[in-house]
Formats: sequence, structure tokens, C-alpha cells
Amino acid sequence: MHRLLPALLLLPASAFAAGNLPTVGGIPVDFILFALTLLGVALFHHYTLYVALTGLFTISLYKIIFTGFKNGLGVAGLVGHLGHEWVTIANLFCLLTGFALLARHFEKSHVPVILPKFLPDDWKGGFVMLVMVFVISSFLDNIAAALIGGAMAHQLFKGKVHIGYLAAIVAASNAGGSGSVVGDTTTTMMWIDGISPVVVFDAYVAAGIALLIIGYFGAKQQHAYSPIIKHAHAHTHVDWGRIFIVATMLVFAVATNITINVKFPELAEHFPFIGVAVWAAILLTIPVRRHDWELLPETVKGSIFLLSLVLCASMMPVEELPPASWQSAFTLGFVSAVFDNIPLTALALRQGGFDWGFLAYAVGFGGSMLWFGSSAGVALSNMYPEAKSAGLWLKHGWHVAVAYVVGFMVMLAVLGWHPDEGHKKKVAPVVAEVPAPPPMVAQ
Repeated sequence: MHRLLPALLLLPASAFAAGNLPTVGGIPVDFILFALTLLGVALFHHYTLYVALTGLFTISLYKIIFTGFKNGLGVAGLVGHLGHEWVTIANLFCLLTGFALLARHFEKSHVPVILPKFLPDDWKGGFVMLVMVFVISSFLDNIAAALIGGAMAHQLFKGKVHIGYLAAIVAASNAGGSGSVVGDTTTTMMWIDGISPVVVFDAYVAAGIALLIIGYFGAKQQHAYSPIIKHAHAHTHVDWGRIFIVATMLVFAVATNITINVKFPELAEHFPFIGVAVWAAILLTIPVRRHDWELLPETVKGSIFLLSLVLCASMMPVEELPPASWQSAFTLGFVSAVFDNIPLTALALRQGGFDWGFLAYAVGFGGSMLWFGSSAGVALSNMYPEAKSAGLWLKHGWHVAVAYVVGFMVMLAVLGWHPDEGHKKKVAPVVAEVPAPPPMVAQ
């Protein structure tokens, strides 16, 4: 064992001295291992945590032995890499767990129960409900918005919800979160990485068009399948204490991020201020209402799963990827319908050079095209098991794919593609220094 560590430290040198990464069919092995991990996540829904952790271990071991990291070689390189990424990971962990508590407070505030009484009685009621989901997702996690939409639909349609309308609920929640830095984990990652919320807001140009399409066709499908049945909920009242907690958490997160990025940008790279601010708000509001602490064990497991994929993505040699373009962003939308959009976003942030409004829309809304393409879709399908059919989802939710394409193209025509070259992070490969041969001396 005492000889193993020096060997792991020295093995990468030969590969980097050659200046080439190991490839299979011209594709770096790093990407192949990453793709296999994402494929495993897509195929084995009940074992996603174990698949992600296995992928993280395999990729880490491969890079220790064969390629090294941008911060160094072998085990020391891995330690350096984790030291560089820990702030991002800590921020995301705190936000994921904190926003789970936030979503539960909003759900228990009774606002989702009261909202349906304002809906029209015909197909337009289903359309307005999707608009509500869109708006809720702009300030809540898109998973919470999808579940709230699913609960409202179950009540409004007496449990008879069309699969096309379920696809529309997922799409509305993902569209609503795509333009808000607090509405989706992918946009929150961009925010933490220094992307301006104003830039991400551009995604609403495409998301708004997409909402009109999925709202019209989804509501029509639902009305033909099972018309709306409303109840007034006259005796239900809003719990303003829980609304206060939701507002406090959001204000703490937004204010902290703006303050740190504007006044002390260099500090943001060394401490997870945003995540700590959210949890400070949680602790300060304990006297107001009891937090549902029992949510945390499952939330922590889900967070570890997502962060494992983010770490895998952070180890990829992004300098080997094709240049960022609107075509590649458009393609990522379809890829995110099959692979988790969290690691795809992490890859794009490391590569840089994207127009972040386009990317936010693509990876946020694109996953709606299949039930397992986004966390919101998986969560809603657990509530409605009949939706767990890729064939039925594509057949009845066809309008989601149409909405994605139309929304993207309208955004391209209206705003144009404006890549953020300044955010691009040029990652120089670690090259082992090989001593030069001694000069030839004439005999």
C-alpha cells in the first residue's frame, strides 16, 4: 500500500507529456464515462443515487491514474480540484435543501388551494391553471411548482387528468423556472457562477411563447377528457406566517448574492454566502412556524445525487468540446430530455461562450419532452403513475416538443445570439514537465 500512492501520483505524467487524452473513436474517455453515468441514471430510476456515486468514483479513479486534473496530478490533483469546487457544491447543497423547506411552506400556506376559485369554468380554466404553475415556478423550485399543479389538477378534474395535460404541467413548471435564478436548479447554478439574473431573464421570451402553445393544446386535451369542477373554498384562509417565511428566504438569498457579487466579488469564490444566507433565514424564522424537518433526509439524498453529477461534469475536459453556439444550445434541449440537465449545465458553465438566456431555456424547458427528462416530470409521474410511459408522453404531449422548437426560434429571431465570451473559462491542461535532453557535443 505504501507504494501505491507514489504510483498514482506519477502515472499521469506520461499521458500529459504526450499532450493527448486517451480516446475511443476520437472521443475522450472522460466523456464516455460521463455519458455512461448519465445513461445509467436515465435507465435505472430507482438506483439513481448509487449510479451517480459509482460514476463519480469511476471518473475520479480514471483521472487519478491516467489524465490528472487541471489543478494537478493524481490524488493531489483530486484534492486540489475538490478544494476549487467546494464553494459551488456547498452553495447548491444549502439551496437545494433550503428550497425544499421553502416549497413545503408555500404548499401549506393554502394559497394553492385558494387559487382554483379564480379559474374560468371552460377549457380556459385549465389554461389559466398552467399560467399559475408558470408563475409559481418563477419563485419556487420547478419541482414544487409541478407538484402544486398536479395537486390542483387532481382537485379540479376529480383525479381524471389527461397525460397531455400532465406533460403541459411539467412544461409550464420548467418554463416558469427557466428565466428565474430562483426557479430552477440550472439557473441557480448560473447565478452562483456569476451570471446576471437579467441575462437569464431573457429565457422568458422563448418560455412565454412555449407556454401559450402547451397551454392551449394541453387545456383543450384536458377539457375534452374531463371538464373542470371547481369548489369555492370559502372557509380556507391564507397562512401569512408561512408566506412571510417564503419571502424572507428569497429576500435573504437575492440580497446576499447581489451584495457579494457587486461589492465583494472576490469573496464569492471562497465561501458559500448564498447557501448560508438561506439557512440563516430558516433558523431565524423557526419561531414563526415549524419547519418540516422530516423532509430533509430524502432531500439530502436527492441533493447528493445531483451534486455527484455536478462534480462529474466539473472533471470533464471542456476544451475538447465543440465551440459554444446557438446550434449546440438548441441540441442540448433535446439531450436534456434524456440526460439530467444539471450536469449538462455544469458542463456548459465550465466551457463558457454561451448566450445564457438561450441555455437556460434549452436545458430548463427541453427536459419536458419526456417524463424522466426533468426532476419535475419524475416527481409528477410519481403522483400520476400512468404518465410513466415514454410512448404515451410523446404521443399526447407532442405539443411540448413543438413549443420548444417554436419558442427557441422566436427567441433567436427577436433577441439574436449574444455569446458571453467574457465568462468563458479557458482551462489549460496540466502538462508534466519532461526534462530536455542534454545538448549534443561534437566529438
